Amino acid sequence: MSPDLQTLPEAATWHYVVAVGIFAIMGAIGHVVRAVFNILPDRLSDRPMMDLAISDGFSWHDLIFKTEYDEAGYYRLDSLHNLRLAVGWAMFSGFLILLLGRDASRLAAYFIDWGLAALVDLFWYRVETFTW
Repeated sequence: MSPDLQTLPEAATWHYVVAVGIFAIMGAIGHVVRAVFNILPDRLSDRPMMDLAISDGFSWHDLIFKTEYDEAGYYRLDSLHNLRLAVGWAMFSGFLILLLGRDASRLAAYFIDWGLAALVDLFWYRVETFTW
């Protein structure tokens, strides 16, 4: 069920607010996934330049923004700094895609409206089928 791009609604300001909220949730999920499901440590030594060369999980982004790791070199789940970085980058990059991507905001508005209508329909269905 792919929507026709010509009939997509225009995105209102509240669509952007909802989309950025969804991107924030996706960033928090990404933070947890990176911390919990990482099999190999990101940091293999105490030297950042060496880690950039030999580690697959450590990048320039981590070096510049001072991502926190534990003593064994794993990404820290309990770090609010890491959570802020993950959520901030997800919100920023998602919002940038909405602004610059062709028809991305209209497609996001369509799916937000569709999801909201589905939730309202589900609510009224539950009210109609409620039994004492």
